[in-house]
Amino acid sequence: MLSTGSVTAGRLGLPPSLLFRTSPKRGDLPSLVPFDPDRAVRRGGRNKLRIGNFITFSGSPGIWGPAATNSALLAVSEINRSGGILGREIELSFYDSGGPVDEVITRARDALDFEDIDVVMGSHISAVRLALRRLTRGRIPYVYTPVYEGGERTPGVMAIGETPHSQTRPAIHWLSENKGAKRWYLIGSDYVWPWQSHRSIKTYITDAGGQVVGEEFVPVGEDDHEAHLARIRAARPDVVLISLIGTDSITFNRAFGESGLAATTLRLAGAMDETVLLGIGADNTENLYSASGYFSCIGSNANDAFVSRYTAMFGAAAPPVGSVGQSNYEGLRFLKAAAERSGSLALRPLAAAGGNIVYSGARGEVTIRHGRAGMAMHLAAADGLDFRIIRTF
Repeated sequence: MLSTGSVTAGRLGLPPSLLFRTSPKRGDLPSLVPFDPDRAVRRGGRNKLRIGNFITFSGSPGIWGPAATNSALLAVSEINRSGGILGREIELSFYDSGGPVDEVITRARDALDFEDIDVVMGSHISAVRLALRRLTRGRIPYVYTPVYEGGERTPGVMAIGETPHSQTRPAIHWLSENKGAKRWYLIGSDYVWPWQSHRSIKTYITDAGGQVVGEEFVPVGEDDHEAHLARIRAARPDVVLISLIGTDSITFNRAFGESGLAATTLRLAGAMDETVLLGIGADNTENLYSASGYFSCIGSNANDAFVSRYTAMFGAAAPPVGSVGQSNYEGLRFLKAAAERSGSLALRPLAAAGGNIVYSGARGEVTIRHGRAGMAMHLAAADGLDFRIIRTF
Protein backbone atom coordinates (compact mmCIF):
# COMPACT_ATOMS: atom_id res chain seq x y z
CA MET A 1 0.00 0.00 0.00
CA LEU A 2 1.26 3.45 -0.83
CA SER A 3 1.61 5.82 2.09
CA THR A 4 1.25 9.45 1.07
CA GLY A 5 -0.05 12.66 2.49
CA SER A 6 -1.04 16.08 1.24
CA VAL A 7 -0.69 19.31 3.15
CA THR A 8 -1.81 22.76 2.11
CA ALA A 9 -1.32 26.04 3.92
CA GLY A 10 -4.79 25.96 5.42
CA ARG A 11 -4.22 22.54 6.98
CA LEU A 12 -0.86 23.05 8.63
CA GLY A 13 -2.50 23.19 12.05
CA LEU A 14 -3.82 19.63 11.81
CA PRO A 15 -2.33 17.01 14.14
CA PRO A 16 0.28 14.68 12.61
CA SER A 17 -2.19 11.80 12.51
CA LEU A 18 -4.21 13.71 9.93
CA LEU A 19 -1.29 14.75 7.74
CA PHE A 20 -1.24 11.39 6.00
CA ARG A 21 -3.80 9.59 3.95
CA THR A 22 -3.93 6.09 2.57
CA SER A 23 -3.71 5.89 -1.20
CA PRO A 24 -5.38 3.20 -3.30
CA LYS A 25 -3.62 -0.10 -3.55
CA ARG A 26 -1.58 -0.42 -6.71
CA GLY A 27 -4.05 -2.94 -8.08
CA ASP A 28 -6.80 -0.31 -7.89
CA LEU A 29 -4.88 2.10 -10.11
CA PRO A 30 -5.17 2.16 -13.88
CA SER A 31 -2.26 0.72 -15.83
CA LEU A 32 0.77 2.99 -16.17
CA VAL A 33 0.69 5.37 -19.09
CA PRO A 34 3.69 6.68 -21.05
CA PHE A 35 5.10 9.99 -19.91
CA ASP A 36 3.36 12.86 -21.66
CA PRO A 37 5.71 15.87 -22.14
CA ASP A 38 2.71 18.14 -22.73
CA ARG A 39 1.48 17.28 -19.25
CA ALA A 40 4.53 19.02 -17.72
CA VAL A 41 3.57 22.19 -19.59
CA ARG A 42 -0.02 21.97 -18.36
CA ARG A 43 1.21 21.60 -14.77
CA GLY A 44 2.66 25.10 -14.89
CA GLY A 45 -0.80 26.50 -15.45
CA ARG A 46 -2.09 25.26 -12.10
CA ASN A 47 -2.20 27.59 -9.13
CA LYS A 48 -0.82 25.01 -6.69
CA LEU A 49 2.80 23.87 -6.79
CA ARG A 50 2.72 20.17 -5.98
CA ILE A 51 5.90 18.92 -4.31
CA GLY A 52 6.39 15.23 -3.56
CA ASN A 53 8.63 14.89 -0.51
CA PHE A 54 10.22 11.43 -0.24
CA ILE A 55 11.11 11.12 3.43
CA THR A 56 12.17 7.90 5.17
CA PHE A 57 9.62 6.86 7.77
CA SER A 58 10.64 3.21 8.12
CA GLY A 59 13.81 1.16 8.56
CA SER A 60 17.07 2.35 10.08
CA PRO A 61 16.92 5.90 8.61
CA GLY A 62 13.26 6.24 9.69
CA ILE A 63 14.38 7.82 12.95
CA TRP A 64 14.76 11.10 11.05
CA GLY A 65 11.22 11.04 9.62
CA PRO A 66 9.44 13.14 12.29
CA ALA A 67 11.98 15.98 12.35
CA ALA A 68 12.21 15.94 8.55
CA THR A 69 8.43 16.23 8.28
CA ASN A 70 8.29 19.09 10.76
CA SER A 71 11.10 20.97 9.03
CA ALA A 72 9.39 20.68 5.65
CA LEU A 73 6.04 21.81 7.07
CA LEU A 74 7.66 24.84 8.69
CA ALA A 75 9.22 25.86 5.39
CA VAL A 76 5.92 25.42 3.54
CA SER A 77 4.13 27.56 6.12
CA GLU A 78 6.68 30.36 5.81
CA ILE A 79 6.88 30.29 2.02
CA ASN A 80 3.11 30.15 1.51
CA ARG A 81 2.59 33.07 3.88
CA SER A 82 4.99 35.11 1.77
CA GLY A 83 3.21 34.34 -1.51
CA GLY A 84 4.47 30.88 -2.40
CA ILE A 85 7.00 30.16 -5.12
CA LEU A 86 6.55 32.32 -8.20
CA GLY A 87 3.07 33.08 -6.93
CA ARG A 88 2.09 29.42 -6.56
CA GLU A 89 1.06 28.05 -3.17
CA ILE A 90 2.93 24.89 -2.19
CA GLU A 91 0.93 21.70 -1.80
CA LEU A 92 3.19 19.14 -0.11
CA SER A 93 2.76 15.36 -0.31
CA PHE A 94 4.75 12.87 1.75
CA TYR A 95 5.92 9.47 0.52
CA ASP A 96 7.82 6.85 2.50
CA SER A 97 11.25 6.28 0.97
CA GLY A 98 12.06 3.43 3.37
CA GLY A 99 11.96 -0.28 2.63
CA PRO A 100 13.02 -2.07 -0.57
CA VAL A 101 14.18 0.34 -3.26
CA ASP A 102 11.88 -1.16 -5.90
CA GLU A 103 8.88 -0.39 -3.69
CA VAL A 104 10.03 3.23 -3.33
CA ILE A 105 10.35 3.51 -7.10
CA THR A 106 6.82 2.14 -7.50
CA ARG A 107 5.53 4.90 -5.21
CA ALA A 108 7.52 7.50 -7.11
CA ARG A 109 6.30 6.27 -10.50
CA ASP A 110 2.70 6.44 -9.33
CA ALA A 111 3.27 9.92 -7.94
CA LEU A 112 4.66 11.15 -11.25
CA ASP A 113 2.10 9.43 -13.45
CA PHE A 114 -1.10 9.86 -11.44
CA GLU A 115 -0.66 12.59 -8.83
CA ASP A 116 0.77 15.30 -11.05
CA ILE A 117 3.62 16.39 -8.77
CA ASP A 118 5.75 19.23 -10.13
CA VAL A 119 8.93 18.74 -8.07
CA VAL A 120 10.46 15.79 -6.23
CA MET A 121 12.29 16.47 -2.98
CA GLY A 122 14.19 13.68 -1.25
CA SER A 123 15.62 13.03 2.22
CA HIS A 124 16.69 9.40 2.07
CA ILE A 125 19.72 7.18 1.59
CA SER A 126 21.81 7.48 -1.56
CA ALA A 127 20.79 4.00 -2.75
CA VAL A 128 17.27 5.38 -3.22
CA ARG A 129 18.61 8.51 -4.96
CA LEU A 130 20.52 6.44 -7.52
CA ALA A 131 17.33 4.59 -8.44
CA LEU A 132 15.00 7.56 -8.22
CA ARG A 133 17.12 9.79 -10.45
CA ARG A 134 16.67 7.34 -13.33
CA LEU A 135 12.93 7.88 -13.03
CA THR A 136 13.02 11.68 -12.73
CA ARG A 137 15.74 12.36 -15.32
CA GLY A 138 14.41 14.57 -18.09
CA ARG A 139 10.94 14.66 -16.51
CA ILE A 140 10.88 16.65 -13.31
CA PRO A 141 13.22 18.62 -10.99
CA TYR A 142 14.61 16.60 -8.07
CA VAL A 143 16.06 18.33 -4.99
CA TYR A 144 18.13 15.97 -2.81
CA THR A 145 18.74 17.45 0.63
CA PRO A 146 20.81 15.38 3.12
CA VAL A 147 24.51 14.68 3.62
CA TYR A 148 25.80 12.40 0.86
CA GLU A 149 28.96 11.12 -0.84
CA GLY A 150 29.19 13.89 -3.47
CA GLY A 151 29.54 13.76 -7.23
CA GLU A 152 25.86 14.01 -8.21
CA ARG A 153 25.72 15.35 -11.78
CA THR A 154 22.50 13.88 -13.18
CA PRO A 155 20.63 16.55 -15.18
CA GLY A 156 17.76 17.89 -13.11
CA VAL A 157 19.05 16.49 -9.79
CA MET A 158 20.12 19.23 -7.37
CA ALA A 159 22.00 17.94 -4.30
CA ILE A 160 22.53 20.48 -1.52
CA GLY A 161 23.90 18.40 1.38
CA GLU A 162 27.32 18.12 2.98
CA THR A 163 29.97 16.07 1.17
CA PRO A 164 33.18 14.44 2.54
CA HIS A 165 35.55 17.07 1.15
CA SER A 166 33.99 19.90 3.14
CA GLN A 167 32.55 17.88 6.02
CA THR A 168 35.06 15.18 6.98
CA ARG A 169 38.41 16.36 5.65
CA PRO A 170 38.82 19.35 8.02
CA ALA A 171 37.64 17.25 10.98
CA ILE A 172 40.25 14.59 10.24
CA HIS A 173 43.01 17.19 10.13
CA TRP A 174 41.77 18.81 13.37
CA LEU A 175 41.76 15.48 15.24
CA SER A 176 45.21 14.69 13.89
CA GLU A 177 46.66 18.03 14.94
CA ASN A 178 44.86 18.44 18.26
CA LYS A 179 44.28 14.89 19.48
CA GLY A 180 47.23 13.08 17.94
CA ALA A 181 44.93 10.84 15.91
CA LYS A 182 47.01 8.66 13.60
CA ARG A 183 45.40 5.22 13.55
CA TRP A 184 41.90 5.11 12.03
CA TYR A 185 39.31 2.35 11.84
CA LEU A 186 36.41 2.88 9.39
CA ILE A 187 33.00 1.28 9.85
CA GLY A 188 29.95 2.06 7.74
CA SER A 189 26.63 0.75 6.53
CA ASP A 190 26.87 -1.48 3.48
CA TYR A 191 25.62 0.83 0.72
CA VAL A 192 26.80 3.58 -1.57
CA TRP A 193 27.22 6.57 0.81
CA PRO A 194 29.80 4.84 3.06
CA TRP A 195 31.45 3.04 0.13
CA GLN A 196 32.12 6.22 -1.82
CA SER A 197 32.76 8.44 1.20
CA HIS A 198 35.40 6.08 2.60
CA ARG A 199 37.34 6.23 -0.68
CA SER A 200 37.78 9.97 -0.20
CA ILE A 201 38.25 9.72 3.55
CA LYS A 202 41.19 7.34 3.19
CA THR A 203 42.95 9.99 1.11
CA TYR A 204 42.27 12.65 3.74
CA ILE A 205 43.66 10.39 6.48
CA THR A 206 46.85 9.78 4.50
CA ASP A 207 47.21 13.51 3.80
CA ALA A 208 46.94 14.16 7.56
CA GLY A 209 49.76 11.71 8.26
CA GLY A 210 47.54 8.89 9.47
CA GLN A 211 46.85 5.31 8.45
CA VAL A 212 43.75 3.13 8.15
CA VAL A 213 44.13 0.05 10.36
CA GLY A 214 40.78 -1.51 9.52
CA GLU A 215 37.57 -1.09 7.55
CA GLU A 216 34.26 -2.92 7.38
CA PHE A 217 30.74 -2.46 6.10
CA VAL A 218 27.74 -3.57 8.12
CA PRO A 219 24.40 -4.72 6.64
CA VAL A 220 21.71 -2.08 7.10
CA GLY A 221 19.56 -3.06 10.08
CA GLU A 222 22.33 -4.92 11.93
CA ASP A 223 22.12 -4.45 15.70
CA ASP A 224 24.58 -7.07 17.00
CA HIS A 225 27.96 -5.34 17.09
CA GLU A 226 29.97 -7.69 19.31
CA ALA A 227 32.13 -8.98 16.44
CA HIS A 228 32.72 -5.47 15.09
CA LEU A 229 33.84 -4.23 18.49
CA ALA A 230 36.19 -7.20 18.90
CA ARG A 231 37.90 -6.36 15.61
CA ILE A 232 38.15 -2.70 16.58
CA ARG A 233 39.68 -3.58 19.95
CA ALA A 234 42.25 -5.83 18.24
CA ALA A 235 43.19 -3.10 15.72
CA ARG A 236 43.87 -0.52 18.50
CA PRO A 237 42.82 2.60 16.55
CA ASP A 238 43.03 6.14 17.89
CA VAL A 239 39.76 6.99 16.13
CA VAL A 240 36.81 5.01 14.84
CA LEU A 241 35.17 6.85 11.91
CA ILE A 242 31.50 5.88 11.82
CA SER A 243 29.37 5.98 8.66
CA LEU A 244 26.47 3.97 10.02
CA ILE A 245 22.93 5.11 9.31
CA GLY A 246 20.12 5.99 11.71
CA THR A 247 19.30 3.38 14.35
CA ASP A 248 22.32 1.31 13.26
CA SER A 249 24.51 4.16 14.49
CA ILE A 250 22.53 4.27 17.73
CA THR A 251 22.94 0.58 18.54
CA PHE A 252 26.63 0.60 17.57
CA ASN A 253 27.47 3.65 19.67
CA ARG A 254 25.55 2.29 22.64
CA ALA A 255 27.50 -0.96 22.43
CA PHE A 256 30.75 0.97 21.92
CA GLY A 257 30.18 2.97 25.11
CA GLU A 258 29.07 -0.04 27.13
CA SER A 259 32.15 -2.01 26.03
CA GLY A 260 34.49 0.50 27.67
CA LEU A 261 36.12 1.54 24.38
CA ALA A 262 34.79 5.08 24.60
CA ALA A 263 37.16 5.97 27.42
CA THR A 264 40.26 5.30 25.29
CA THR A 265 39.15 5.63 21.67
CA LEU A 266 37.82 8.69 19.85
CA ARG A 267 34.81 8.49 17.53
CA LEU A 268 34.04 10.71 14.53
CA ALA A 269 30.59 10.21 13.01
CA GLY A 270 29.29 11.51 9.70
CA ALA A 271 25.49 11.25 9.91
CA MET A 272 25.39 11.98 13.62
CA ASP A 273 22.89 14.59 14.77
CA GLU A 274 20.75 15.46 17.77
CA THR A 275 18.20 12.76 16.95
CA VAL A 276 20.83 10.01 16.92
CA LEU A 277 22.55 11.44 19.99
CA LEU A 278 19.31 11.26 21.94
CA GLY A 279 18.98 7.59 21.01
CA ILE A 280 22.55 6.79 22.08
CA GLY A 281 22.05 8.21 25.56
CA ALA A 282 24.26 10.46 27.65
CA ASP A 283 26.20 7.57 29.23
CA ASN A 284 27.63 6.44 25.88
CA THR A 285 28.80 9.68 24.24
CA GLU A 286 32.28 10.07 25.74
CA ASN A 287 34.90 11.14 23.17
CA LEU A 288 32.29 11.31 20.41
CA TYR A 289 32.64 13.96 17.69
CA SER A 290 30.51 14.91 14.71
CA ALA A 291 31.10 17.18 11.74
CA SER A 292 28.10 18.77 10.05
CA GLY A 293 26.77 21.85 8.30
CA TYR A 294 24.04 22.12 10.92
CA PHE A 295 23.61 21.68 14.65
CA SER A 296 20.68 23.11 16.55
CA CYS A 297 23.15 24.80 18.95
CA ILE A 298 24.69 26.99 16.24
CA GLY A 299 24.74 30.52 17.59
CA SER A 300 23.48 32.69 14.74
CA ASN A 301 20.53 34.96 14.11
CA ALA A 302 19.34 32.71 11.26
CA ASN A 303 19.38 29.56 13.37
CA ASP A 304 17.98 31.23 16.49
CA ALA A 305 15.01 32.39 14.41
CA PHE A 306 14.57 28.95 12.85
CA VAL A 307 14.66 27.11 16.20
CA SER A 308 12.25 29.63 17.70
CA ARG A 309 9.75 29.16 14.86
CA TYR A 310 10.17 25.37 14.96
CA THR A 311 9.43 25.30 18.68
CA ALA A 312 6.50 27.69 18.35
CA MET A 313 4.92 25.56 15.62
CA PHE A 314 5.51 22.08 17.04
CA GLY A 315 6.05 22.59 20.78
CA ALA A 316 8.93 22.24 23.19
CA ALA A 317 8.63 18.43 23.12
CA ALA A 318 8.91 18.20 19.31
CA PRO A 319 11.49 15.81 17.83
CA PRO A 320 14.97 17.37 17.99
CA VAL A 321 15.96 18.86 14.68
CA GLY A 322 19.41 17.97 13.39
CA SER A 323 21.22 18.06 10.07
CA VAL A 324 19.23 15.37 8.22
CA GLY A 325 15.80 16.56 9.32
CA GLN A 326 16.63 20.23 8.96
CA SER A 327 17.89 19.68 5.41
CA ASN A 328 14.23 19.46 4.33
CA TYR A 329 13.76 23.09 5.39
CA GLU A 330 16.89 23.98 3.43
CA GLY A 331 15.61 22.13 0.38
CA LEU A 332 12.48 24.24 0.12
CA ARG A 333 14.42 27.47 0.75
CA PHE A 334 16.84 26.47 -1.99
CA LEU A 335 13.97 25.66 -4.38
CA LYS A 336 12.38 29.06 -3.82
CA ALA A 337 15.69 30.86 -4.45
CA ALA A 338 16.45 28.86 -7.61
CA ALA A 339 12.93 29.39 -8.99
CA GLU A 340 13.08 33.12 -8.37
CA ARG A 341 16.47 33.38 -10.05
CA SER A 342 15.38 31.42 -13.12
CA GLY A 343 11.86 32.83 -13.21
CA SER A 344 10.66 29.31 -13.92
CA LEU A 345 9.91 25.95 -12.34
CA ALA A 346 10.61 24.07 -15.56
CA LEU A 347 13.35 21.47 -15.25
CA ARG A 348 16.13 22.94 -17.40
CA PRO A 349 16.06 26.62 -16.35
CA LEU A 350 15.49 25.66 -12.69
CA ALA A 351 18.41 23.21 -12.67
CA ALA A 352 20.66 25.73 -14.43
CA ALA A 353 19.89 28.37 -11.81
CA GLY A 354 20.22 25.89 -8.95
CA GLY A 355 23.67 24.79 -10.06
CA ASN A 356 25.22 28.18 -9.28
CA ILE A 357 23.38 30.16 -6.63
CA VAL A 358 23.61 31.62 -3.15
CA TYR A 359 20.63 31.21 -0.84
CA SER A 360 19.95 31.66 2.88
CA GLY A 361 18.38 29.25 5.36
CA ALA A 362 18.82 28.23 8.97
CA ARG A 363 22.42 27.26 8.16
CA GLY A 364 23.16 30.81 7.09
CA GLU A 365 24.46 31.55 3.63
CA VAL A 366 24.87 28.50 1.41
CA THR A 367 26.73 28.78 -1.90
CA ILE A 368 26.13 26.29 -4.68
CA ARG A 369 28.90 26.29 -7.29
CA HIS A 370 28.91 23.81 -10.16
CA GLY A 371 26.39 21.71 -8.24
CA ARG A 372 28.44 21.47 -5.02
CA ALA A 373 27.13 23.06 -1.83
CA GLY A 374 29.47 25.18 0.27
CA MET A 375 28.53 26.21 3.79
CA ALA A 376 30.10 26.79 7.18
CA MET A 377 31.09 23.40 8.56
CA HIS A 378 31.12 22.72 12.28
CA LEU A 379 33.00 20.19 14.37
CA ALA A 380 31.12 19.40 17.57
CA ALA A 381 31.78 17.23 20.60
CA ALA A 382 28.96 15.34 22.27
CA ASP A 383 28.25 16.67 25.74
CA GLY A 384 25.69 14.35 27.27
CA LEU A 385 22.59 14.68 25.11
CA ASP A 386 23.74 17.92 23.50
CA PHE A 387 26.48 18.99 21.15
CA ARG A 388 29.11 21.62 21.86
CA ILE A 389 30.69 23.25 18.82
CA ILE A 390 34.48 23.35 19.18
CA ARG A 391 35.53 24.57 15.73
CA THR A 392 33.90 26.08 12.64
CA PHE A 393 35.70 25.69 9.31
